[in-house]
Amino acid sequence: MTSREMAEMMKKSAADCHKALVREYGRYVYAIVYNKLRGCGTKEDIEECVSDVFADLFMKCEIDTSYENDLKYLIGTIAKREAIDSFRRLTAKAGHIADTGEDDMRELASDFSVDEHVDRSELRRVLIDKIDELGEPDSTILIQKFYYNRNSREIAQSLSMTAVAVRQRCSRAMDKLRTKLLETGITL
Repeated sequence: MTSREMAEMMKKSAADCHKALVREYGRYVYAIVYNKLRGCGTKEDIEECVSDVFADLFMKCEIDTSYENDLKYLIGTIAKREAIDSFRRLTAKAGHIADTGEDDMRELASDFSVDEHVDRSELRRVLIDKIDELGEPDSTILIQKFYYNRNSREIAQSLSMTAVAVRQRCSRAMDKLRTKLLETGITL
């Protein structure tokens, strides 16, 4: 649903619009808020925060109806921000201090390596390129088998082949792929 669709529904019936939004996005918002507040808030705190998210959404979309994309991203952002604000309020009331010290940040930073992430992304890109170079139906067979975890029978049905033929083509395609990857300096 876009904000324009929401505005059109609001013109017809505000109550129906509110019900439709809560029906469509209620669980999504609840999951976001619950994950942020489960350690410090009660069920009532979580439900109040969910209500605040939808109130903020209605106010935002009444002001700005130019948002053409699906509202899910906007709703997710509002939910995260509202949950974080509620978390801060609740922890301040309870006398807890949300510590975001440098030690915690160092631990977080050490778990993620930009270099490793870039290397993995580049490897995936090269792998997909080499699979595409195999041509049809070999590339489809490999992608369905290794990316979508489909078995030979399922692949055979989608390609109008037999399961035995799919297994043979997969074996040969893997050999070809290994050779192509070795040419680029990648070993499996």
